[in-house]
Amino acid sequence: MDALTLHRLHFAFTVTFHYLFPQLTMGLALLILILKTIALRTGDERYNQATRFWTKIFAVNFAMGVVTGIPMEFQFGTNWSRFSRMTGGVIGQTLAMEGVFSFFLESSFLGALLFGEKRLGPKAHWAAAFLVCAGSWLSGFFIIATNAWMQHPTGYQLGTNGEIQLASIWGLLLNPWLVWQYLHNMTGAVVTGSFAMASLGAFYLLTRKHEDYGRMFLRVGVIAGTASTILMIFPTGDNQGKNIAFHQPPTLAAMEGLFHTEEGAPLAIMGQPDMEKLRLDNPIEVPRALSFLTYRHWKAEVRGLDAFARELWPDNVPLLYFSYHIMVGLGTIFIALMAAASFYLWRGTLYGARWLLWTIMLAVPFPYIATTAGWMTAEMGRQPWLVYGLLRTGAGASAQVSAGNALFTLIGFMGMYTVLGILFLFLIYLEIEAGPAEH
Repeated sequence: MDALTLHRLHFAFTVTFHYLFPQLTMGLALLILILKTIALRTGDERYNQATRFWTKIFAVNFAMGVVTGIPMEFQFGTNWSRFSRMTGGVIGQTLAMEGVFSFFLESSFLGALLFGEKRLGPKAHWAAAFLVCAGSWLSGFFIIATNAWMQHPTGYQLGTNGEIQLASIWGLLLNPWLVWQYLHNMTGAVVTGSFAMASLGAFYLLTRKHEDYGRMFLRVGVIAGTASTILMIFPTGDNQGKNIAFHQPPTLAAMEGLFHTEEGAPLAIMGQPDMEKLRLDNPIEVPRALSFLTYRHWKAEVRGLDAFARELWPDNVPLLYFSYHIMVGLGTIFIALMAAASFYLWRGTLYGARWLLWTIMLAVPFPYIATTAGWMTAEMGRQPWLVYGLLRTGAGASAQVSAGNALFTLIGFMGMYTVLGILFLFLIYLEIEAGPAEH
């Protein structure tokens, strides 16, 4: 295995493991604010207890996100030094703003949220919850702004030595790709947080522990989950798909398994890409649906992979295709599950529907799988570019770091992150066993 492949695997492993934590913190930040708002408006102490409980889970998750996120910053210099040298004048702006403006805001007021309730009073404590949420979501904005620029570069100019320089900070922060990618990502974080909260509520009801809080967690999680799963499809997912269609058409063709340009192109629900015969085997398709979803016209022409030079195709078409379809398939299941739970909640029978409680409880890993598949779709879809249309992936890797060095550190990271993962699960287990009534 060559050095470039190992550099890519190393960063893919690091960022995938890291993002297991921020997606929950960003989703929980909003849900904690909702719980705190209900507590302030109603004076019901149970919601304050619930806020304390979820804030402790948030804090453990936040700490793990920090520990696993810091090595990613160093990898820009160790594994991707040429990328850093070429693009540092642009992405350094958003990464610095994420650290200075949002990370410190979130971490500072998390301390107030955890330890300052008695000193601050109800309204100031609510303000701390609001600022933690604002810091968390602002952090997500700056990180997504960095990625959005790599997907669709704006606000830049080329220097005399070919380096990419920042020409307009507003061009960077108002990137048209950024709006829908950010909203789609943050809605996905709320889906993860909602499923986590609803799943724990279902667990408490099934085990007959902390049942008052189980009903509360289930109710809040299902309502938030229903809204966020729908928003994931429309308008955020729909408009992010349009971004890809207009700015990365080879990516759209690969995601959909569309090898040949067609008028009235079908939407592939299932199938297996055959890269030798350049076709989709055993397809289950909805006629003309892809044309309509992309261009709002049933007979619109959608360019297939045959319309582009082979060197512009994504590096791994089958993996991109399957990642995209896993994301969409799970998203559809999430809508169905939350719609059923909302119906049972409306009828007043959710808390006693054990089959549905079991389903919700066991569903908690799947938002993580869907989010990982979504990020795989975004990142593999951009290949073979690090910065789309400007910098090829092979030109961004560190030339002096050998394959052996990359493999050695990758194995080391896998071992270290395994230990961190076990520690995280143990700490969360202790919190769940103690329950919200103890906080």
